Amino acid sequence: MAKYAIGIDFGTLSGRAAVVSLADGTELAHSVLDYPHAVMDEKLPSGRPLPPDWALEHPADYLDVLKTTIPDAMKKAGVDPADVIGLAIDFTACTMLPVKADGTPLCMLPGMEDEPHAYIKLWKHHAAQDEANRLNAIAEERGEEWLSRYGGKISSEWMIPKIWQILNEAPEIYEQADYFLEAADWVIWQLTGVQTRNSCTAGYKALWHKQNGYPDKEFFRALDPRLENLIEEKMNCPISPLGSRAGEITAESAAFTGLLPGTAVAVANVDAHVAVPAVKIDGPGKMLAIMGTSTCHMVLGEGEHNVPGICGYVEDGILPGFFGYEAGQSCVGDHFAWFVENCVPASYFAEAEKAGMNIHQYLASKAVLLKPGQSGLVALDWWNGNRSILVDVDLTGMMLGMTLQTKPEEMYRALIEATAFGTRMIVEDFNEHGVAINEFYAAGGISQKDPMMMQIYADVLNLPVYIAGTKQCGALGSAIMASVAAGSERGGYDSVFEAAQHMGKLKDEYYRPNPENVALYDKLYAEYKLLHDYFGRGANDVMKRLKQLKLSLFND
Repeated sequence: MAKYAIGIDFGTLSGRAAVVSLADGTELAHSVLDYPHAVMDEKLPSGRPLPPDWALEHPADYLDVLKTTIPDAMKKAGVDPADVIGLAIDFTACTMLPVKADGTPLCMLPGMEDEPHAYIKLWKHHAAQDEANRLNAIAEERGEEWLSRYGGKISSEWMIPKIWQILNEAPEIYEQADYFLEAADWVIWQLTGVQTRNSCTAGYKALWHKQNGYPDKEFFRALDPRLENLIEEKMNCPISPLGSRAGEITAESAAFTGLLPGTAVAVANVDAHVAVPAVKIDGPGKMLAIMGTSTCHMVLGEGEHNVPGICGYVEDGILPGFFGYEAGQSCVGDHFAWFVENCVPASYFAEAEKAGMNIHQYLASKAVLLKPGQSGLVALDWWNGNRSILVDVDLTGMMLGMTLQTKPEEMYRALIEATAFGTRMIVEDFNEHGVAINEFYAAGGISQKDPMMMQIYADVLNLPVYIAGTKQCGALGSAIMASVAAGSERGGYDSVFEAAQHMGKLKDEYYRPNPENVALYDKLYAEYKLLHDYFGRGANDVMKRLKQLKLSLFND
């Protein structure tokens, strides 16, 4: 009898479930739900305005994903729940929330609907930058050894700065919270009735180390005396390794998912990390970029190397037996979306409709006719700050070389090229510090539907670019983890490597660098790098000064 697993990918804007065959990774059916509350970055549902750099979500949306997509995907697949042996999820990170001891999110308590700090802080909530700056300065002054594991800087996107912001701005919320945890772990709690903390987010986003645990109490006291007992009082839960079983579907969660009680549920994972086995990567030298609203760059290493400006490395953080290295870009698909929403004339939309294309396809059809450098433009990809290698959310976007003759398609291509240049900065950073990158893999929606962009990446990086064999890489990767959590005794697999070889997917075709374009992009990249260092490394902090002026006017 055939067996199946369900993988659920919780993204920035939606959640999607896939029913996957354990025999060969065939995806029988998908179901997607856009979050009803979407990303709250301007106001709360009550209408209360939010300051700049905030990004919140509502936990009810994640429950809606479970209640809607699992039954729908099961119905589409025509699969008997008795043949589904496991479920796993992946999530954006650090996406965190304060909850009570029974798991109730504070924002769902009566009278808390109008309190911003009671909601989920999405990964791209950047309003804790002041706390991140202070944390980094104190850690450096104290000579904290763990800081080098994270490229020398902790991001405002991570767990501790976000918790500290709550303590500073809403101490009553901090006191009411019994736990601060990742949304990924909260969802697993709702499915199994068991609170777990996955080793991936704990390691990459909350400063946990497999051998040494969290930083000591003295460090947290140095940050703020009120944080001295943070770990013991509000984050005290065993850390569970990836691929292990968090628990099983309860009778309550069976009622709203349609799965059988007792179905194995895997420990949660991060959306980027879980994609690695989905494209059959099983060793070092192969970088995977998961390209969506942002991009995460994942690579395996056989030893520990301190690489400046990366998001960090964690032992067994991606696959067991390897050190998993992570870097990233905060703005990729997001700034393409910003461009078409704000900078493209109505005539282009009319022409796109006439041609039977969406606006992105239409812009790409015009941009692909341009040679590298033909537009005279070069851009910096910091519309949402810089995650790697500068680790600075106060940096902003820029485009140089515009004239009265500049066309929208030229600007669109320059933004795409900027993301490729940013990725090359990351690749060179790894290569220079002992983590070799020989091949480049791409997953996520952009990799599937934008061949021009993938060719640009191959040319800018001068590397072959391989493409995931599925549009739902996160969901497939989660299904792989679900099969391991179930284990061979239930019809699954006993290792992620075995499961990936059977279930992983990679397209046969790949993108090869064009030597002529490689030479041209080397020249453009040199200009990008000059601008990157000039605006990003302190020679000219105009971006930060302008942002401070903007914030001061908002506060007035």
